[in-house]
Amino acid sequence: MQDAPPPPPTVPAEPSSQHRFPCDNCGADFRFDPAASKLVCDHCGNESQIDEVGPWKGSIKELDFRRAIENQLPAQEIEETRVSKCPNCAAQVEFDSITHSKECPFCATPVVTDTGMHRHIKPRGVLPFHLNERSAHKAMEDWLGKLWFAPNGLQEYARKGRKMDGIYVPYWTFDADTKSSYRGERGTEYRVNRTVTRNGKTETISEVKVRWRAVSGRVARFFDDVLVLASKSLPKKYTDALAPWDLAALEPYRPEFLAGFRAEAYAVELDEGFVEARAHMDRVILRDVKFDIGGDRQRVHDVDTTISDVTFKHILLPVWMAAYKYRGETYRFVVNGRTGRVQGERPWSAWKIGFAVVLGLIVAGVIGYFVAQNQ
Repeated sequence: MQDAPPPPPTVPAEPSSQHRFPCDNCGADFRFDPAASKLVCDHCGNESQIDEVGPWKGSIKELDFRRAIENQLPAQEIEETRVSKCPNCAAQVEFDSITHSKECPFCATPVVTDTGMHRHIKPRGVLPFHLNERSAHKAMEDWLGKLWFAPNGLQEYARKGRKMDGIYVPYWTFDADTKSSYRGERGTEYRVNRTVTRNGKTETISEVKVRWRAVSGRVARFFDDVLVLASKSLPKKYTDALAPWDLAALEPYRPEFLAGFRAEAYAVELDEGFVEARAHMDRVILRDVKFDIGGDRQRVHDVDTTISDVTFKHILLPVWMAAYKYRGETYRFVVNGRTGRVQGERPWSAWKIGFAVVLGLIVAGVIGYFVAQNQ
C-alpha cells in the first residue's frame, strides 16, 4: 500500500469576501431562505434569486491532489477567513466583521472573536440548507420526545425555543482510480461423516471441512466522492450518522448560500483527510478481492494497490446545531439540514431509570406470585 503524502506547505492566500449581501431596496442584509431557495431581506421583505447575484453557473471542478500537496494550486484557490477558535472544543467557526462575541454552536461556550485569520483551500461545492430553523427544531424535539429516559428538564429547556445555529460543516471528497493485485486462497467446504460414541450410544455426525487452493488475481475500482469529515468539533459517530447526504445536489460554491449562516473552517488538513479516505478505499478493495476469490471462504495474504488520478474538493454540508448546558453538563444535538435526521448526546435521567427498575421489580414480583399460586 502507498503511504500518505507529506503535508502541504504554505500557499499564498487571497482574502475572502464577506458572506453579507446588502438588500438593494433598504440596505439591510439579505439572508438565504432554505424554504424559498433565495435571498430574503427580513427588514423589508425584498427577495433576490441566487442566480441573479453573480455568474456562478457551471459544474463543480475537482482539484488535483498531487498539485495541492506539492504547493502548485493556483493562488485563487486559497483564501483567508476570520475565525474564532473555541477555548473548550477547539472549533474554528467563521464570523463576519461585525460580530465580536458569540456562544460556540458546538458546545455553548462563550467565545470572543479575536483569534485571527485562517488560511485554507476555498470550498468548491456547497449543499444548501433545505430545512429552516423551525423545521430543524421540530425534528430535534421529536427526537428528544422518543428518549424515554431523557431528563424532563432538558426536554422542556429544548422546547422553549432556544435558537439553533445553522452551520456549514467542512468535508473533503476524494476521487481515485485504483488497480490492485492480490494473492490468497479460496476455500471450498465439504462434509465428512464421523462415528462417535456418547454416553454409551453410537451415532454418526457430519463435520464441515475446508479444502484450500492458492489463487491470485487483479481487481480495479474507481472511487467517486469518498467523503471525509474535515471538522474535529463533534464526535464522528454523530456526523457520520447524519448520512446519507445527497451529494448529487451539490451546487458550485456561491457565498450567497452562506448569507445568514456561519461556516466552520476545516481542522483536518488535506493530507490527513486523504489518510482516512485511503483507509476506506482499502476496506472496499479488500471486499472486492474476497468477492473475486470466490468460493465458500477466503484467505487474503497480500494486496498491492496502485492508486492514480487522485482529485479532491473541499465542500460544505448544512447542519443545524444546538448545544445546551443543563445542570453543569453540555448536550449537543445535530440535525441534517437536508433530511432532518437527528443525532446527539443521549441524556439520561437517574430518576426515570430508578423508577423503571423499581417498576420492573414490582411487575416481576407480581408475575412470580401468580405463577407460584398456579403451581
